[in-house]
Amino acid sequence: MIITINKNDARPLYLQVVIQIKEQIRKGALKQGDELPSVRELADTLGINMHTVRSAYIKLREQGIINLALGRRATIAEMKKPENKRITEAEITARLEELTTDALLMGLKSDEIQKILSYQSDRLRKQ
Repeated sequence: MIITINKNDARPLYLQVVIQIKEQIRKGALKQGDELPSVRELADTLGINMHTVRSAYIKLREQGIINLALGRRATIAEMKKPENKRITEAEITARLEELTTDALLMGLKSDEIQKILSYQSDRLRKQ
């Protein structure tokens, strides 16, 4: 598992960890049952605070991405199909709405946002 921290990235450090772990799962570098480094090990490797890594792991647990139990290493959870597709769609819609609002406030036009979304969707599907 390779995770890097970009000090120039405006996103919080814990979120950078979350995003990179999810990306590695999507690409198949991490699979169900794989163990993640301990909070202390990953914090030491990245040169960041243990609480930052712990926050990332807790976020991933809340999203059902990892299993996390006291005294055990975090492991990649089984990727389950959504139990309620409407709730899943509503959650994604809310997240996309926030991102779209941010993009509009940054000066992008609707067609530019649509191009970005289409490009990213196509790119991720091909990987």
